[in-house]
Amino acid sequence: MDDIDRFLKEDLGDIGDITSDALLGDEESEGVIIAKETCIVAGLEEAKEVFNRCGACLRKLVDDGVRVESGSKVAVVSGSSKSILRGERLALNFLGRMSGIATLTRRLVDICRKVNPTVSIAATRKTTPGFRFYEKKAVVIGGGESHRMGLYDAILIKDNHIKIVGSAEEAIRRIQEKLPGKPIEVEVEDEETALRVANLNVDTIMLDNIPPYLGRVIAEKIREINDGIRIEVSGGITPDNILLYAEYADRISLGYITHSVRCIDFSLEIE
Repeated sequence: MDDIDRFLKEDLGDIGDITSDALLGDEESEGVIIAKETCIVAGLEEAKEVFNRCGACLRKLVDDGVRVESGSKVAVVSGSSKSILRGERLALNFLGRMSGIATLTRRLVDICRKVNPTVSIAATRKTTPGFRFYEKKAVVIGGGESHRMGLYDAILIKDNHIKIVGSAEEAIRRIQEKLPGKPIEVEVEDEETALRVANLNVDTIMLDNIPPYLGRVIAEKIREINDGIRIEVSGGITPDNILLYAEYADRISLGYITHSVRCIDFSLEIE
């Protein structure tokens, strides 16, 4: 049983759609999925698979990643009426959530690259349990970066690691000894630690919860020590203040694009 099977099980249980089963027989229907807002579409592939599992067929009218205007038809769904209604809500949930993330990500990428053409916008692990893959996929569809998927695929030495080990230097030494050649990112919360770390052959320094004006000063000092270090900023960043970081950061990671995003409204209308 994969994700989509589990999500359908959540909606249908062991009995199924008791309302549709009581009302309908073998009727065939066709419907259209309509974007009720201007957005970047994401989640059509997942919606297609949902309807396929339910016995219906979705034909895409646009591709994921395309910007559509409010009122646009994005897909046609056909099949038995019961099969369409079984998959309707889950398919629209995929579209709404993923399109909301992709739309916000694209907006932030566009505004930030006006002041820094090379800056990237990245997701964090602040995602909905069980839905991380799809939320991070939506970020990528919107033009952002997934960043690390979990604790298993990238080194990120955080503040609590440093507190437990005793120092940033010791944490870096242990990583370099046990995982030689693996790119190392270190999270720092003050200038002193940032400048010490800049001398220790790391790949990325994350300035965490540091005000933008101070972050700029620290970033300049880090680059004077080693201009090959990537500067990431994170912590408390929202659409309202992101431009204050964009001019000097190489990467901006913000949980906002997955934990505080608003879903886009889609509807399925039987024709």
